Amino acid sequence: MAEAHQAVAFQFTVTPDGVDFRLSREALKHIYLSGINSWKKRLIRIKNGILRGVYPGSPTSWLVVVMATVGSSYCKVDISMGLVCCIQRCLPEGCGPYQTPQTRALLSMAIFSTGVWMMGIFFFRQTLKLLLSYHGWMFEMHGQTSHFTKVWAICVRLLSSRRPMLYSFQTSLPKLPVPSVPATVQRYLESVRPLLDDEKYYRMEVLAKEFQDKTAPRLQKYLVLKSWWATNYVSDWWEEYVYLRSRAPLVVNSNYYVMDLVLIKNTNIQAARLGNVVHAMIMYRRKLDREEIKPVMALGIVPMCSYQMERMFNTTRIPGKETDLLQHLSDSRHVAVYHKGRFFKLWLYEGSQLLKPCDLELQFQRILDDPSPPQPGEEKLAALTAGGRLEWAQARQAFFSSGKNKAALDAIERAAFFVALDEESHHYDPEDEASLSLYGKALLHGNCYNRWFDKSFTVIAFKNGQLGLNTEHAWADAPIIGHLWEFVLGTETFHLGYTETGHCQGKANPALAAPQRLQWDIPEQCRAVIESSCQVAMALADDVELYCFQFLPFGKGLIKKCRTSPDAFVQIALQLAHFRDRGKFCLTYEASMTRMFREGRTETVRSCTSESTAFVQAMAEGSHMKADLRDLFRKASKKHQNMYRLAMTGAGIDRHLFCLYVVSKYLGVSSPFLAEVLSEPWRLSTSQIAQFQIRMFDPDKYPKHLGAGGGFGPVADDGYGVSYMIAGENTIFFHISSKFSSSETVSLSCPCSGRGGGAPRGPVGWGRTLGCGDRETGAPCQGWSELLAPAERPALWKPHPPSSAGHR
Repeated sequence: MAEAHQAVAFQFTVTPDGVDFRLSREALKHIYLSGINSWKKRLIRIKNGILRGVYPGSPTSWLVVVMATVGSSYCKVDISMGLVCCIQRCLPEGCGPYQTPQTRALLSMAIFSTGVWMMGIFFFRQTLKLLLSYHGWMFEMHGQTSHFTKVWAICVRLLSSRRPMLYSFQTSLPKLPVPSVPATVQRYLESVRPLLDDEKYYRMEVLAKEFQDKTAPRLQKYLVLKSWWATNYVSDWWEEYVYLRSRAPLVVNSNYYVMDLVLIKNTNIQAARLGNVVHAMIMYRRKLDREEIKPVMALGIVPMCSYQMERMFNTTRIPGKETDLLQHLSDSRHVAVYHKGRFFKLWLYEGSQLLKPCDLELQFQRILDDPSPPQPGEEKLAALTAGGRLEWAQARQAFFSSGKNKAALDAIERAAFFVALDEESHHYDPEDEASLSLYGKALLHGNCYNRWFDKSFTVIAFKNGQLGLNTEHAWADAPIIGHLWEFVLGTETFHLGYTETGHCQGKANPALAAPQRLQWDIPEQCRAVIESSCQVAMALADDVELYCFQFLPFGKGLIKKCRTSPDAFVQIALQLAHFRDRGKFCLTYEASMTRMFREGRTETVRSCTSESTAFVQAMAEGSHMKADLRDLFRKASKKHQNMYRLAMTGAGIDRHLFCLYVVSKYLGVSSPFLAEVLSEPWRLSTSQIAQFQIRMFDPDKYPKHLGAGGGFGPVADDGYGVSYMIAGENTIFFHISSKFSSSETVSLSCPCSGRGGGAPRGPVGWGRTLGCGDRETGAPCQGWSELLAPAERPALWKPHPPSSAGHR
């Protein structure tokens, strides 16, 4: 009960002699310091709001304009062309001693200068928005920049040269444009042509024509109206209908994971690693609150939208019966911690001061050393966040709406983020092929009750000091959490550091109050719901086959020497791998970003194109000359790059059709075309993981400081989920997921030999189509080596003939 007494500022006792008050000076001190800290944050937000609101202007530029106006007046030059005199005549007559003619003249000049300054800001901001609406630079070949684009780049640099804050460019970013219906329909038909036979394609053409002529014009008008009114015509509907309204469990279906640095290790001490990492995360949050983080800039010129960063911390997904809600708080001074079935509340501050890494290490170690057992029903409580959303919403309302359960749940949901202290160890061992996959599985779902899947992200610390993240998807996309993770790992390694014994630097304060154990009163009915949710989540987790590996033969360095986009190269290789696995092509999803527009999130690149299928079929036939294969590959690569650029510049297919579908539902309009388009399964869902968004260190100087990226579960029950990180000049990490329950998919086995060395029957798996080959020499199988010209291959590469079963 010591923590409870420390948390109370005053106590009183009623006696026959009256009421006896006892004040806690320590508690009052903490309240006072907390209030001071809160007011500091408010003042910082007000200051940042002003500076952000006048960008690209500044208070200094205002002062310059005022001084220029006053100076010209003293030189008998009226640069206002009589406006200052008009303003002076309009000022009310005053009777105070300061209402002298000189004071009125100065006030008039200040008002005039402020007006000119604000008009200048408006002009520059609209000019910058107009400049940022130009995307022609994306479609120009590397090294062939036009004179127009060069002039454009100079103008953008001039208008954004003043040091921007994180959100300085938000109001200057253009809105996401609504594509024309004919253009979207044409691109859609082009994307499905390689997937449909002539009869099915003709049927789809008829549906598309009917939709374009009859239904779409009305829907498009409403969508254009929304684009005028809303900041972004896609993002709010995408968040609500794709994420928050989904009633499926978050585990595997929605949440994704992020891995730690895998080729180096700073310390094996679990608590020490968390001490530095949590401290670095709160440092990042402080920079985020003060808008001191530099906006992400494409090519160092074009700013990306930063709005997704706003909900990175202090955010929880609250379950609802029909739709969930994202609860975001302006501040949180603690984290919630789970260890051995128990929940703790760990304060991050002492008064107004952030705890040092060594103090945080002490606090985490106290939790690890705590011998107390879980309370009844507490151990598997987090399984509620892993099960169905409706069941969790009902249980939350029935059992967590009052009393100590509500107080404890509030402590978790109002935490900055969630921390899970695991008792098992995971790491990447290049000699143990399964180690990376087991590590990924632990991050993706754990044991289904040791992660709080509703939190914006959960920091997972394994017993050997290896870390990772499990991230909820509704509030933001992967590059946002990647930005945080890069900052944290760079700060931990190059700024905070460890002692020779692996502990955090500095001397801890043993007088700190211990972390507070959360108290629960969980009835039998609630325990039954918890167990049911746990079984649902465990069935999902057990069904996931995850294969993660490091591809070593080459990376982006060699690919770029072939004058090919690394992303296009990998996407075409995925098409080849899938065709060898299934003997057919499928609808393929690749996520691209639309953050060059205000509040932009993602768009779909349909990377299974006629050009890529032509190349894959030529590879499968095995009778084409190498020169012909290279020509087909170049065409496929060029097509993919063009599709990706169209998606990034707002000319994608799927978000437009999705929004038209939402409008049709609001209007009660039936569209067979939209219904069919949105019911098509993505049997191959892919995503490239961003890296080096922050230059925390020189990757050439520290080549071992590489993360392995992250991954997600398969989108379709009979499909694959593939994420990849082109992690350096010489390596690529892949994360391939599928479901054991599907007879159509296998994530692991090598297609060069089939299953068990015999002829392949059904799917043979294609994790190793990307990574198979000679492990001693690093030589890949024939499929990879044929993608490059003979002069571009390392000397060790010796293509081997296919087995008797052949490549599929």
